[in-house]
Amino acid sequence: MSAASATTPAAPPLNPRSRVITASLVGTTIEFYDFYVYATAAVLVFPTLFFPTGDDTTALLLSFSIFGAAMVARPIGAVVFGHFGDRFGRKATLVASLLTMGIATFLIGCLPTYQNIGWSAALLLLLLRLFQGFALGGEWSGAALVATENAPAGKRAWYGTFPQLGAPIGFIIANTIFLIINFALPHPDGTAQRSEEFLAWGWRVPFLFSAVMVIIGLWVRLKLVESETFTKAEQKGALRKFPLGEVIRSNWKNLILGTFIMLATYVLFYLMTSFTLAYGTKPADAPVPGLGFGYTDFVIMQIIGVVFFGIFTLLSGPVADAVGRRKLLIWVTLGIAVLGVLFNVFLLPQVDPKFTGALVQAFLVLGFTLMGATFGPMGALLPELFPTNVRYTGSAIAYNVSSILGAAVAPSIALGLWAAAGGQPWLVGLYLSGSAVLTFIALVLSKETKDVDYETNIGLGETGSL
Repeated sequence: MSAASATTPAAPPLNPRSRVITASLVGTTIEFYDFYVYATAAVLVFPTLFFPTGDDTTALLLSFSIFGAAMVARPIGAVVFGHFGDRFGRKATLVASLLTMGIATFLIGCLPTYQNIGWSAALLLLLLRLFQGFALGGEWSGAALVATENAPAGKRAWYGTFPQLGAPIGFIIANTIFLIINFALPHPDGTAQRSEEFLAWGWRVPFLFSAVMVIIGLWVRLKLVESETFTKAEQKGALRKFPLGEVIRSNWKNLILGTFIMLATYVLFYLMTSFTLAYGTKPADAPVPGLGFGYTDFVIMQIIGVVFFGIFTLLSGPVADAVGRRKLLIWVTLGIAVLGVLFNVFLLPQVDPKFTGALVQAFLVLGFTLMGATFGPMGALLPELFPTNVRYTGSAIAYNVSSILGAAVAPSIALGLWAAAGGQPWLVGLYLSGSAVLTFIALVLSKETKDVDYETNIGLGETGSL
């Protein structure tokens, strides 16, 4: 009997590698797609269709304010979805968050505009945007846990990059669909500009298309099996009736550190997507001038930069597994601080428009490269800060509270600083550098997490807070 047992092959993992990677990647791709669709529309169409104030800057600021409002709902979603994820498992919670996001996004595509129902249209937009934020508050952490709790030994950061990869893929899909629709419609003023057809109905198509992607994502996630890490914690009686209270009582330090470790990532992310799109496409002769690029031209430049975002997101995983998350992030954060100081070098108009385009493209490539290098390791680092019985709640709260400090206010602050500097971006760059300093301090105060053992760190006191 013992000889037979010795030759019996090990049981396969409950969730094969392909299923883990697909489930964590597909879900976050859809979630970020939904978020980017709104971010793009917030710059291109919502100021005109939902906030016709008569002043372009005010309309854009109102549109960005609703964009940021979703970030306020994200910590609420983190608490709610985190509670159910730590109490009853990751799988059902992930399905619920994806379904909530998909329904909210689809309904935005059905909304009447200001011309139809007045300011009630903006109120409905705000409500659905809050539901988007609520759903995203539970999505990221659950996807990161599916990836890292099913990862082989020594590859947790690499597996953790797959849910992160959903961000650049979602961006590319969302903006490519916008470009295709924009090109397909008639353009009396040239393809670089928005058409009347696009403003009338074309902008709705990306929102409605999200329903197809959600159906695919649900099919993939319903095939998941609960992770062995969570199952063992449940069997050992480590689960808590009130995970939020437990994480605040026992892991408050890591909540604070995790929040500020994510800060520079969030600020960089929303400056590289929302602010640069607004600044790049604003006419050079506007009261608050921009670079005057056509919409399609600038989005193509952004997509080129986002390709580097995806590449360096994947590359960061093996590096973080080899040298540690903390060491890699310290160096990347210093790079983000330097990038902020160089905003005026890259983003001011030049005498030769081609030279301006080359500098802006170089800036986008550099910024998105740093974005990939800082975003990739977060899929492993934030979950590793917390034991299994509060890992969903803890990582979700840190990730999403940081979204308020970094992402919710970033577009509006950037817009105000851009106006205060007379159309120059140097104050926006200093804002980015300041956020990087805060993240650097948090990293210095934290400890390396790559050797945290998920098998023992389940919340029964075997390991202490980092």
